[in-house]
Amino acid sequence: MAASEETLEWARIAAQAAAELKATTIAAIDVSERLVLTEVFLVVSGSSDRQVRSLVDAMDEALLKAGVRRKRREGFDEAHWVLVDYGDLVVHVQQDEDREFYALERLWADCPSIGLSVEAPRA
Repeated sequence: MAASEETLEWARIAAQAAAELKATTIAAIDVSERLVLTEVFLVVSGSSDRQVRSLVDAMDEALLKAGVRRKRREGFDEAHWVLVDYGDLVVHVQQDEDREFYALERLWADCPSIGLSVEAPRA
C-alpha cells in the first residue's frame, strides 16, 4: 500500500517550508511498503547548523498550522542530523556533509521517490 494522500500533503507542506528557506536539497521517499511505523521520509539538507535549526523550525510551524503536531524531535541541539517524527511522516534534516556521508536516498533506493512540487522562493 502506498503512502496516503494525507501524508503526501504533509510532506509537500514541509518541503515547501524548507524550499522557502533555501534548503540545499529536498527529497521524499515512500517507505510505506518497507516500514510499519511510518509512510514517508522527507530528507532535507542545509549548509550550517543555523540553517538546519531554521529549517526544522519552519517545517514544524508550517505543519502545526496544517494541524500536524510533532511526536518527537532528536538532534536539534547539535543540528548535524535532526530527526522529526510526525507519525506517518518522518523528516530528516541534515547538514550537507552528513547527508552525503549517510546517503539515506541510497540506503532506501529500493523505495519509490515522491515527486514534490515546491516553488522556489521569490527573490
